[in-house]
Amino acid sequence: MRKYLAEMIGTMVLVLMGCGSAVFAGSAADTVGAGVGTLGVALAFGLSVVAMAYTIGSISGCHINPAITLGVWMSGRMNSKDATMYMIFQVLGAIIGSFILSLLVSSGGFDGPTATGSNTFDPSETGQAFIAEAVFTFIFVLVVLGSTDEKGGAGNLAGLAIGLTLVLIHIVCIPITGTSVNPARSIGPALLEGGQALSQLWLFIVAPFVGAACSALVWKFFAAGRK
Repeated sequence: MRKYLAEMIGTMVLVLMGCGSAVFAGSAADTVGAGVGTLGVALAFGLSVVAMAYTIGSISGCHINPAITLGVWMSGRMNSKDATMYMIFQVLGAIIGSFILSLLVSSGGFDGPTATGSNTFDPSETGQAFIAEAVFTFIFVLVVLGSTDEKGGAGNLAGLAIGLTLVLIHIVCIPITGTSVNPARSIGPALLEGGQALSQLWLFIVAPFVGAACSALVWKFFAAGRK
């Protein structure tokens, strides 16, 4: 149970800090660019991952992302029960983080372009959004699998490599979808936002899972070549 609770807390922190940066550090001009900017929001997400990696990494591995859990499971590094429980507690953590954000918003002002940090995209650009989320999740999960590999991973630097990769992905993908690459991170805000965020939520679940599954297959191919 400790590792499940660790995943819940870690995902809560990711949503609270990452989405919170867009909610409270944006601008009244309806654009993140006038506040901390795209880079600031990207850093908030990446640094949240780094912080949690070195906090709960030794307890749960710090997935805090169902797509990562899927990739790890498909790579044969965890059993089905743990994978399922990880995903459930990750979603619970995201909902808790989103609820805390909603309490903060409802009890005072905020200057960001969003009240929840939810993911959306232009309905006329669904293809672009799907490709972006699938490809960037593929890259992200591949880095996770490679940097945490027992034989040739990055060891204690894995958390830093993973966090910086998430920063890089956000810099490119924020203008397209707001960047998810994490179904839990999208589910929490969408449930509270409703509307377009909820109707488009399917893409932020399906596309990251597709990307993660491809990463697992590619990494298994790479790993097999070392034997």
